[in-house]
Amino acid sequence: MTTVTPLAYNPYDYAMHEDPYPTYARLRAEAPVFYNEELDFYAFSRHADVLATFRDVDRFSNANGVSLDPAAYGPEAHKAMSFLAMDPPRHTRMRSIVGKSFTPRRVAEMEARIRALALTHLAPALEAGTFDFVGDFAGLLPMDVISELVGVPPADRAEIRRLADLLLHRDEGMNDIPPEGMEAALLLAGYYADMVTDRRQHERDDLTWSLLQAEIDGDRLTDDEVISFLFLLVVAGNETTTKLLGNAWYWGWRHRAQGAKVLADPGRVPDWVEETLRYDTSTQMILRVTREPVTVRGVDIDAGQRVLLLIGSANRDEEVFEDPESYDLDRPTQHLISFGGGRHFCMGAALARMEARIALTELVTRVGAYEVDPGGLQRVHSINVRGLAALPTTVTRR
Repeated sequence: MTTVTPLAYNPYDYAMHEDPYPTYARLRAEAPVFYNEELDFYAFSRHADVLATFRDVDRFSNANGVSLDPAAYGPEAHKAMSFLAMDPPRHTRMRSIVGKSFTPRRVAEMEARIRALALTHLAPALEAGTFDFVGDFAGLLPMDVISELVGVPPADRAEIRRLADLLLHRDEGMNDIPPEGMEAALLLAGYYADMVTDRRQHERDDLTWSLLQAEIDGDRLTDDEVISFLFLLVVAGNETTTKLLGNAWYWGWRHRAQGAKVLADPGRVPDWVEETLRYDTSTQMILRVTREPVTVRGVDIDAGQRVLLLIGSANRDEEVFEDPESYDLDRPTQHLISFGGGRHFCMGAALARMEARIALTELVTRVGAYEVDPGGLQRVHSINVRGLAALPTTVTRR
């Protein structure tokens, strides 16, 4: 007699951090609108439902933030998550003003500098031959890129990254931001407040100064609004790209036939990036709150209910992606939703893709083969972000 384990989903469970995908598959098949009574949230796991909710700002709100953590949830969430925790018209205003400075042109102009930064970190790692892919490369480059963009000096970057890591980490059995994470958030906010004060007094060629000057019809951002956007960049812009790089490197090793494609042809790196975004995306979920009663797949959900949009599950939906459990660089990926959708589509998507493309291309043009030490792997324990904290690697140079 076969015993079927009752279906359960808790994003704080460390077992979910190790491998959420079997649970996601069961959710899609058995309960695409799942209710967790203990934590009082619904979870949407199907691609169609996640995408529809992203686009439906009239019935699903961002105003309480995008995280299930009690300390990060509520009407003050915008102080840390900027316009990601706003609804129209506040979201429209904030994003429009930020967009005057965080432009596609500014992002494109960073390409040469990103390549130079990547090579700076790659040189000692490749010379050593054995290194931690995350600690010695993937965790350094995105922080440098964001720091150069906003004006954080090199001497401060390691500490900013340490604080960002503390903010994301979740202790086992604790369903909230730990005290160390709360302290890190306060220190980050204080650091960016000092930066804004400095830019009010001294013109600099960086995004922080530019944000303070940006205006639409005389409307400018307040200091607090600039600080919240900088806070969002260090969490969303830095950590997710670090995890994207590590995930690509890891899955390219685990699926050697696919990894061999990019080692043989660096021109396949964009396909590598996109399939990694689909197969094991950095941002696994994001929160919404119902503005009014809704019915999804026959399930009635009251107004004011929290809903988790399981992006990691949606990207493996059998109704959208053929053989979704396979890691395949040749598949179409235009329907992945790793960067959200609708008005809240990630403003940093182009920068993240460019960083990943440059970093991985510079790697595979210099590396003919590589191995990962599975015994040294360490996973990040976070409810929203999925990736590796340590990825011991040995490379064979071309």
